[in-house]
Amino acid sequence: MFYPRKIYPDLKKHLKAKQITVITGMRRTGKTTLVKQLLSGIKSKNKLYIDLERMDNRDLFAQKNYDNIINNLADRGLKTGQKMYLAIDEIQMLPLIASVLKYLYDAFDVKFIVTGSSSYYLKNLFSESLAGRKKIFELYSLDFGEYLEFQGVPWQKKQNWKKKKFNPVEYERVKNYYERYIEFGGFPEVALAASGKERKDLISDILSSYINIDIKALADFRNEKNIYNLMKLLSVRIGTKLDYSKMSRLSGLSRPTIMNYIDFFEKTYLIKRVSVITKSPDREIVKARKIYFCDNGLAGFLADLSGGSKFENAIFNQLRVFGDIRYYSLKNGREIDFVLDGDFGIEAKETPLKFNQKKLDGLCQTAGVNKGRLAGRYAAADFTDYIWGGEIR
Repeated sequence: MFYPRKIYPDLKKHLKAKQITVITGMRRTGKTTLVKQLLSGIKSKNKLYIDLERMDNRDLFAQKNYDNIINNLADRGLKTGQKMYLAIDEIQMLPLIASVLKYLYDAFDVKFIVTGSSSYYLKNLFSESLAGRKKIFELYSLDFGEYLEFQGVPWQKKQNWKKKKFNPVEYERVKNYYERYIEFGGFPEVALAASGKERKDLISDILSSYINIDIKALADFRNEKNIYNLMKLLSVRIGTKLDYSKMSRLSGLSRPTIMNYIDFFEKTYLIKRVSVITKSPDREIVKARKIYFCDNGLAGFLADLSGGSKFENAIFNQLRVFGDIRYYSLKNGREIDFVLDGDFGIEAKETPLKFNQKKLDGLCQTAGVNKGRLAGRYAAADFTDYIWGGEIR
């Protein structure tokens, strides 16, 4: 069954471009499914899908004589004298493939659609050898709108959530789905699982694959215990400023090692660091960045998180598809959780109240932010002028 992803129309449009279409993201976010959907929609029969997790397919692209590669592709049914569509899955399995793609791209009329499970690898690999020849699309786990699509639940796609007030009818209609989304996150397999136990098992498997496959293949990190312990330390710091020195003391790892690990986690889509909004670039560098996990299910699996932390992390994952996200902070500790594109402030409150909005309005005025709204998780008894988190989609 076809489950629509918001990135799909942009990918489909890019099929008309000569550039290589590169889809990257964390493991199990649905890259292979998207590629197969794209191929099935191409009217031409001159197309081929190749999975590099298969050893024989790796051998095909590992040959030193690139003309032999074309001959082998012809043996598999591609007609090299006309437009070819070639989808290659899991290209991180073959470190030298960039030079092959460059040669074929320049020498033949071929449209490449390729996937890989890490920006850490792909962006470095393609930065020079394929400069100007590719466009990278990043695929994350489902946002809440996509999650509802996977559940077969209808929703209004063109609603302006920034201007909406709390809608009790909509709240009752989808609140159970939203609570499940906050608890288990948005990996496609997890969203489609039938029970809580199955969801937890899938999340455990996704995390194990990340540690045992991606990390081992892409980084020179050998101590799995240190890696796992650091992930747990990070998960309990959702929405807080990173203190590398404190984390070094708690973990027993050096500060440079901590920074290297965290940088790797971000480049492989496990976490995201959010910078402060400021008019001074120097101040932005000095200010500590806040941390969020790119999927609630992974964060909740690693630690026993409070409801507030889970909700704030979910709001982050919902907002990131709408633009650039920063935070705002004063010396006295008062903050705006999220500032979207520099002019819209969002404060995550499980049960928002009127005085929370007044505080946010004052902070927005100080920060020079045009407007601020509260995002709530639960229905508030005496206040309805806020955005229910489940309506940010």
